Amino acid sequence: MYPARALRVILEPNLSNAQHTTICIKPSNNFQGANIYVERDGQLHLLASPQKDISRKTASFQYELFSNQSATGPDLQKMALVEAMCHPCNNMELLMAICSSDFVVRGSIQNVTHDSENHISQVDVNVQQVYRQKNRIFQQDKLTGEWRGTIKTLLQCKVKKGTGDFLFTGNEHFGEAWLGCAPRFKDFSAVYQRAREKGANPCEFHFD
Repeated sequence: MYPARALRVILEPNLSNAQHTTICIKPSNNFQGANIYVERDGQLHLLASPQKDISRKTASFQYELFSNQSATGPDLQKMALVEAMCHPCNNMELLMAICSSDFVVRGSIQNVTHDSENHISQVDVNVQQVYRQKNRIFQQDKLTGEWRGTIKTLLQCKVKKGTGDFLFTGNEHFGEAWLGCAPRFKDFSAVYQRAREKGANPCEFHFD
């Protein structure tokens, strides 16, 4: 609930001692806005002022903390993010992705749309098999019985519509699916079977 003047939120770990940490804040859809400040050395620095209307009695938002040990400065952080999200996964990265991703699904690309204003591409997926998902991003249509979902990625990755089956992996951020490794399913199957024969698979993946 809104207090009389302000709401102070202390995030852990302590950001004042973390030199390479990024925090992302996303207000909920029904949140009308507030002034957001970060406190450094006893001083308040204005970060964002979404809207002037702060008449709502509840403040609702999500936040995520990211460690940026390999980059310093906004430009380098952006370059590192683009490189990490857009480069093709090698075999080991693919094998690790099926073990640690928030979602792993097999499906085909129905459509790809590009949002140049927000620098985001959206991939609409027809899902054949849901192997794992953290939350209900991929859902079954009650009328058709088909499973569908939407995955986002950066516009700079230049994702295009392709034919055939893919294995989509990735992580959730603020309740949205973001693309990680996405090989063709037959290529993934070959990589996994070779690794399993050598005992080099980091986790068991059941195709059924």
